[in-house]
Amino acid sequence: MSEPGYTIRRYRDADLDALKAITIICFENVSIDANIERRFGRVGEHDWKWRKARHIDDDARAHPEGVFVAEVDGRVVGYITSRTDHESRVGWIPNLSVLPECQGRGIGRALMDHCLRYLRDAGMKLAKIETLLQNDVGSTFYPSVGFEEVARQIHYAMPLTDDD
Repeated sequence: MSEPGYTIRRYRDADLDALKAITIICFENVSIDANIERRFGRVGEHDWKWRKARHIDDDARAHPEGVFVAEVDGRVVGYITSRTDHESRVGWIPNLSVLPECQGRGIGRALMDHCLRYLRDAGMKLAKIETLLQNDVGSTFYPSVGFEEVARQIHYAMPLTDDD
């Protein structure tokens, strides 16, 4: 599928590093793991970026056929991941990111439209997505494409030891 100035296509294994790099850039101010690190400091051997990037590893490994990327001039600038549950017929969108310099061009909407079409074609009857209240983009974008708020969740964390 091509749109003016960008292309949406299926994920390839060679895209993984680009998707993880985009994730680190886009989720810094809207990640539970980043919030934890800001509040409590670094946890364990790895920082929040490593933990969040692992989510993309999981998405690509668990359901690669439901991952789509956006390219501009051959460069990956955004992506969306999805999962399907054929028993419940509920599709889930765990991650969606577009590089800041490419936002506002319709790329996020094109990724979402492509993914929702994929989920419908896969037999899903409902799609779900979540975002943090602090994510102004997600909090306005998701309703604009038809999602309705159904619940709010609060995440808590506490150190289990006094040492590093």
